[in-house]
Amino acid sequence: MAMTVQRLAAFTREGIGGNPAGVMLCAELPGTDQMQEIAAKIGYSETAFAMPVEGGMRVRYFAPDGEVPFCGHATIALGAALGMERGEGDFPLLLNDADISVTAFREGEEWGARLTSPPTSFQVLRQAVLHEALELFHLHEEDLDPDLPPVLAQAGARHLILPLARHALLQGMSYDFAQGATLMRAQGWVTINLIWRENVSRIHSRNAFAGHGVYEDPATGAAAAALAGYLRDAHGQADPFEVSQGVVAGHPSRLLVTPQAGKGAPVQVAGTVRLIES
Repeated sequence: MAMTVQRLAAFTREGIGGNPAGVMLCAELPGTDQMQEIAAKIGYSETAFAMPVEGGMRVRYFAPDGEVPFCGHATIALGAALGMERGEGDFPLLLNDADISVTAFREGEEWGARLTSPPTSFQVLRQAVLHEALELFHLHEEDLDPDLPPVLAQAGARHLILPLARHALLQGMSYDFAQGATLMRAQGWVTINLIWRENVSRIHSRNAFAGHGVYEDPATGAAAAALAGYLRDAHGQADPFEVSQGVVAGHPSRLLVTPQAGKGAPVQVAGTVRLIES
C-alpha cells in the first residue's frame, strides 16, 4: 500500500458536506512525530493512520494538535477507503485502548461505512465544572434542556454533553478558542457536544474541539455514540436516531445512530462518504 493520504468527507448529506478526514493506509505506521506532522499539515480535525496486523488493522488518530484515542468520522472515512480498495465487508480495527470494527458498504455510486464503537459510559457532571462550561459558551442553567441533564459521556473518548432548551441557542454557539482549549485539556474532554433535541428521532449538534486545535468539528461520530449510550442507559431511548451536524459550519452532515442492547453496550454509527477533490 502506498504511503499517500486520501482525503474524504464522512457523514455526507445527499452527496455534499460531511466532515473532512485524512486516511493513510500504510504497510508500516510512520513514527508518532511524523504522523502528528502529517495531520497538522493536512489540517483536518482528524487523520487516521492504519496498517494491517494479525487480526485486522492497527489504527491511530491524530488531530492537528495531538493524538486522540478514537475518532468516529475518520473511522467512517477509513472504512470507505478500505471498501474502495478491498470491497464491501467487515474490518476489525485495533485502537490504542479498544478493539472495534467498521463495515464498508455501497449505496449506488456512494460508499459508506458503519462503525461499532467501544463500550459506552457516562457520569454526572460536577456543578463547578458545569458552571465553567456554561460560562465558556455564555449560557445559563435556564438555557439547558430541563429533561436532559448535562453529563460526561464516553464511547472511546470523553465528551461533555450539553443539551440546550432551544434551537436558537445551538445555532448561536460561540466561545473563546484559547479559553476553550485550556478548559478541555484540563478536563480531558475531546469535544464539548452541544445538542438540541428536535424529537426522539432527530437531534441537532455542534461540537467544540478546541483542545486539539479545531474550533468546530462538523460531524463527530464518537460524540454521537457517547450521546446514544447516555440516552439509552439514563433515559431509556433505545431506538435509532439521526444527528444533524455541521450545518452552521458549512459542512451539512448526517449521522445515523443505532444503540445496541444492554447497559454500556457499543453503539453503531453510519454514514456515507465522498472523495474530496485535491
